Amino acid sequence: QVQLVESGGGLAQAGGSLRLSCAGSGRTFSSYAMGWFRQAPGKEREFVAAISWSGGSTSYANSVKGRFTISRDNAKNTVYLQMNSLKPEDTAVYYCAADRNPLRVGLTRESRQYDYWGQGTQVTVSS
Repeated sequence: QVQLVESGGGLAQAGGSLRLSCAGSGRTFSSYAMGWFRQAPGKEREFVAAISWSGGSTSYANSVKGRFTISRDNAKNTVYLQMNSLKPEDTAVYYCAADRNPLRVGLTRESRQYDYWGQGTQVTVSS
């Protein structure tokens, strides 16, 4: 069992930056691929970014590519999402999630394939 806790959300102006953190518990955290998702009011949860267990492979949604960077520090059991050049449309609750499937090839963007979820952190970008 892995517990995930997000932090770092808040209010930012358009063009600004925020860094989200996701702290995981458990000895197996470093073996899981991790993802970030977001959900805006009235919209479905959408994929933002993912990173392999080693950090050697990453994947991004087109809407954030070039602006957001996902990274991880397995020694600290933490995954990060650096968000730059924020836009009002980035406003959402951001969730981190863990994919425990050791047999999956590549990174998945499907939320249903992630096994553990954090409680979310609100990001609000004003124009």
